[in-house]
Amino acid sequence: MTPEPPAGAGPGAPIPPRRVRVTAPIAQARRAPGRPVAGAVAELSEVGQVYVRSLIRSQLLLAVVVAVGFLLILLAFPLLIAYVPGLDQAEFLGVPFSWLALGVGVYPIILLSAWLHVRAAARNEARYLALVDGA
Repeated sequence: MTPEPPAGAGPGAPIPPRRVRVTAPIAQARRAPGRPVAGAVAELSEVGQVYVRSLIRSQLLLAVVVAVGFLLILLAFPLLIAYVPGLDQAEFLGVPFSWLALGVGVYPIILLSAWLHVRAAARNEARYLALVDGA
C-alpha cells in the first residue's frame, strides 16, 4: 500500500514521508499523570505519612554519608602530600604530582560518588514504591 499524494497536488508531486510515532521503551515508561504516589499515600493516612518521612530520612542519610565520605577522601589528598616524604617533590611529565593529584585526581572521585549516590537513591525509591504499592 503506497501513500497517496496530498489533495490538490499534481500527478508528479513528491509524496511526503509517513509520520512515525516514537515512544519510550516500556522499561523507561513513567507513571500515568496525576497525583504522585507519595502525595496520595501521605494524604490517605498516618501510615502513609510515616512512609514518606521514612523515604525522606533515608535519602537524607544517604546524602550525608556520601558527602562526608567524599569530603574525607578530598581532605586525604593534601594530608597525603604533606606527610609522605618526597611526594611534594615528585613530578610526572614535568608537572608536580601534587598538582595532578589535586587537579585531576579529584574528578574520578566526584564521578564515583555521584554514581554511587544515584544508584543508592534509586534503590531507596524502588523500595519505597514497592512498599507503597503493597500497602
